[in-house]
Amino acid sequence: MSAEAPTLTKASATRPAPVVRAAGKRPRRRLGPGRPVPYGWAIGPLLLLALWSVGSAAGFIDARNLSAPWTVVSTTGDLIAEGRLQSNLATSAERALLGLLFGTAAGLALAIAAGLSRIGEGIIDGPVQIKRAIPSLALIPLLILWFGIGESMKVITIALGVFVPVYIHTHNGLRTIDGRYAELAETVRLSRTGFVRHVVLPGALPGFLLGMRFAVTAAWLSLVVVEQVNATSGIGYMMELARTYGQTDIIIVGLVVYGLLGLISDALVRLVERKALSWRRTLAG
Repeated sequence: MSAEAPTLTKASATRPAPVVRAAGKRPRRRLGPGRPVPYGWAIGPLLLLALWSVGSAAGFIDARNLSAPWTVVSTTGDLIAEGRLQSNLATSAERALLGLLFGTAAGLALAIAAGLSRIGEGIIDGPVQIKRAIPSLALIPLLILWFGIGESMKVITIALGVFVPVYIHTHNGLRTIDGRYAELAETVRLSRTGFVRHVVLPGALPGFLLGMRFAVTAAWLSLVVVEQVNATSGIGYMMELARTYGQTDIIIVGLVVYGLLGLISDALVRLVERKALSWRRTLAG
């Protein structure tokens, strides 16, 4: 026993110490992108703002072509005091939300119909792919002939820009669901409604949320254009009117508003995505 003791002690001394991990902490990934940076989404916009400010202060940027940030801030205060910014923003937000609502509903319904039925796919997928190849803006002259220049044309144009990314990504999410889930649902004799509720919708959720990120961007991009086509209100109308009088500061205010709306809406979708798909282990998590 005493002869074996030194051998055991030497072996234990050369054995690597066990790694003790704190409870609730994930192991650090050497090959991943690293830990999340607090407010990392604001780094890029702040850098652009800094370059813009330095360029304006140093005289590298002509104020007639691009107003300085402090001029834009002053103009924003004037527009708010006059009530013009709030009124036009409310009109633009209403158009974008209505178009996003109708476009999302149409894209989701068509994706489910095409994803669960070969006949539905044959009927729906082809026309959607054709629409995908035709920019929504190219349809504006035809939509004006059909619906006039009122709110209906503007909302429909936004909806057409929204439903394609929702359909494409949701349909792809449905088609990539593991076929063994369908076999398991048949084995346990799950009804069609139960199959859609417990297998199809959760399986398509990642694709749907990805499509929503593209959809909210498409909604604001479409809004920019339709509000400059015979509109009498909205952020785009305010910018078009400012272009007529050469007011670059008001144009920049409109661009900043559009950018903030797009950034906030995308952040909201990403927040929902993180909450709804918290079970996934990805490099972003």
